[in-house]
Amino acid sequence: MDLSAHRPAAAELARAAELTAGELLAPPAPVRLGDVVPAPEQVRPDPTADFTLPADAAVRVSPDPDARDVAEQLAELLRPATGYPLPVVLEATATGGPLVLTLAAATPPAGVPRPRTAAEDAPSAGACAEELGAEGYRLDVTPTGVRISADTATGLFHGVQTLRQLLPAAVESPSPVATRWVVPGGALVDRPRFPYRGAMLDVSRHFFGVADVLRVIDHLARYKLNHLHLHLTDDQGWRIAVDSWPALATVGGATEVDGGPGGFYTDADYRRIVRYAARRHVTVVPEIDLPGHTNAALTAYPELAPDRVAPPPYTGTEVGFSYVDPASERTYDFVADVLGEVAARTPGPWLHIGGDEAFKVKGAAYTGFVERVQRIVAGTGKTVVGWHQIAPAGHAEGRVLQWWGTDGDDLVVAEAVRRGARLILSPGNHAYLDMKYAPDTPIGHDWAGLIDVRRAYDWDPGTHVTGVPADAVLGVEAPLWTESVTTLAEIEFMFLPRLPAIAELGWSPRTTHDWARFRERLAGHGPRWATAGIAFHRAPEIPWPAERDAADTPPTGIPTPPATPTPTG
Repeated sequence: MDLSAHRPAAAELARAAELTAGELLAPPAPVRLGDVVPAPEQVRPDPTADFTLPADAAVRVSPDPDARDVAEQLAELLRPATGYPLPVVLEATATGGPLVLTLAAATPPAGVPRPRTAAEDAPSAGACAEELGAEGYRLDVTPTGVRISADTATGLFHGVQTLRQLLPAAVESPSPVATRWVVPGGALVDRPRFPYRGAMLDVSRHFFGVADVLRVIDHLARYKLNHLHLHLTDDQGWRIAVDSWPALATVGGATEVDGGPGGFYTDADYRRIVRYAARRHVTVVPEIDLPGHTNAALTAYPELAPDRVAPPPYTGTEVGFSYVDPASERTYDFVADVLGEVAARTPGPWLHIGGDEAFKVKGAAYTGFVERVQRIVAGTGKTVVGWHQIAPAGHAEGRVLQWWGTDGDDLVVAEAVRRGARLILSPGNHAYLDMKYAPDTPIGHDWAGLIDVRRAYDWDPGTHVTGVPADAVLGVEAPLWTESVTTLAEIEFMFLPRLPAIAELGWSPRTTHDWARFRERLAGHGPRWATAGIAFHRAPEIPWPAERDAADTPPTGIPTPPATPTPTG
């Protein structure tokens, strides 16, 4: 009798041996389904349904190009630490397997209450009860596999970031780790409270190269932040090439704070940043700061200055002294050319025009300038964003004010909202990541106060500005100004662990807001950052795992993370 047909395949035997050895030698998964940051909208753990990723797993995905790209990113994420090949397989109706990503309208799994809609927490999000919306996802973990379902590839991508957090911290290792890759069982349904969630990187005071910006994008994507605001121009340096005004970059970009060499992004550099961000479902928001903060531009083109005299390059940190001439038609030629070129390179809907601290352009001269620039932005097909100082200017369709105040009683901004403006909230005393954590933090400022992790977390964007309803809040953003920040490691040190706090305020329902629970969930990310070689501040208010305990950065400097491969994409 031929028994060959009854013999298990070699792969099946290997898998059985692997599972048996893992069950005998490895401890159970320490991660819980509810440990995710930002907190998911609905979570239903099932301790009996833990899943272990097998060595022969494939990623099965709907045959949509964008969904396939998310599946490829999931495989790219898991391969280094697991050592598994993880092929990506396209299936029109992926019904089962260890890892399944599917584009489909999803309903809550059995036993999970109907999730609150985004509209119930922020009406601007506009999702109905049966939809996951533009960014939501559902994740189901059973003993046989993990399924992520979403209505969009963006939702799938956010689900992948959640799966990443549900795996052991060793998943962040750049080389294979011998462990069981266990995912806690259960189901969750998740979608954002606010549609705009971002961070700002000032690349003008100190210039940061493309590789550094790409790594910042990775940090945003990890916590479901979907906008990167690049502060591209200021007194100390102009950081983006403009073909019609070439000296902006070659002359205006040659300086930075304390006299460093500066630098700028070529057209190819900027497009690479935009493309890399888009693959990670992050929208780039470029800022050209006007009419003030323009010394670098005036150095390159003195015809824009009120006195037509080129000022010397500026490498200090004062503000409010420079401005383009609001009475000159040449100024508006310049603005139209620059914003037109930047808009053409930027697929996202936003153009940020700055507008803050223009102390020498007052009254009607200032509001007239802003109103004309708002019309120029509209002519590019983009929506204007500006710091909240532009509020007194006439309303432009769809315009967004970025509020960075420290007192929520702001009558001028509330009036602009009544005229139709929406807000991005970046309160200086909660969300400005260039503020020191404590008096002895070696870098940063304290003009808005000290911002430890709890202060970054303990505020509500939906009620923060008096007279501004939640449905007028587009979202939140955490700015990092870089007068004292000079390296990637210093960026990471100031970002982490505060950036996840801001991310949670932007993503999670208000009902999940709880400092005690947040600090416990956040603590589990320390080992992840350490494994990935990411610098961070070991904030004393966070109960970091004892086995990973290490001294914080001494005041003499910030540790440089291990070298990582240059990102591609």
